[in-house]
Amino acid sequence: MISKAQFDKEIELIISNAIREDVGDGDHSSLACIPATAQGKAKLLVKDKGVIAGVEFAKQVFAYVDADMKVETLIEDGSRVKHGDIVFYVEGASQSILKAERLVLNAMQRMSAIATKTREFVDILEGTGTKILDTRKTTPGIRALEKWAVKIGGGENHRFALYDMIMLKDNHIDFAGGVSKAINLTKQYLKDTNRDLKIIVEARNLEEIKEILDCGGVYRILIDNFNYEDTRKAVKLIGDQCLTESSGGINENTLRKYAECGVDFISSGALTHSVYNKDLSLKAV
Repeated sequence: MISKAQFDKEIELIISNAIREDVGDGDHSSLACIPATAQGKAKLLVKDKGVIAGVEFAKQVFAYVDADMKVETLIEDGSRVKHGDIVFYVEGASQSILKAERLVLNAMQRMSAIATKTREFVDILEGTGTKILDTRKTTPGIRALEKWAVKIGGGENHRFALYDMIMLKDNHIDFAGGVSKAINLTKQYLKDTNRDLKIIVEARNLEEIKEILDCGGVYRILIDNFNYEDTRKAVKLIGDQCLTESSGGINENTLRKYAECGVDFISSGALTHSVYNKDLSLKAV
């Protein structure tokens, strides 16, 4: 994953772009009927159940819109919530609360859905030693939020983007002319460009795993679309030479069975691309 400084910058960009998109030259609905001096208070109301996520992000949004707004947090990120729970109160200029409202809700509804899904996967994996990873299958423009939500839900982040890790998948291997060639060219590239990036290589069969191990220098092998039996064989073959990761259509029904094959990680795009937003409201009090 990227550094904390890079991540924080991504969040800043998301907030500034979202406010630009939503507010434009002004929230004319509020400007038209609410005095600039009016003060208000609102509560974040849960109308669903699951794991709440995005509380800290909401605080950053409120601070960006109006540094004078104050937030009283009742429920922290990562907590389980139910219908009727109040997550926080926000106080300040009524116009400012309304300006921030939609971004806060859109983000928290999405993040809470992802955190809830992730927690379900984490619970299924309990006791196996296998960790759940996200992927790059995220909503364009808000990847940092979605990966943050995975962490809140108890999962782990895979690479953030194309620039913070090398991942040689089937197309890279085929375009390069084979597994060994792709790995050796990658090692040379990293040396020539003085980059210190971890290398993950996807294997499509046991023979490719043997070839990857012969090349050496690989951080993790992606055991992609293997059945249970071949996954167990792959894990045994790899041993402690590098880390292992299973992927490829793994769901709630197959997750634990793959974990019991002994892999270190399981990656799932479903954490971020197959969730339904949680029902949250920001209500004036």
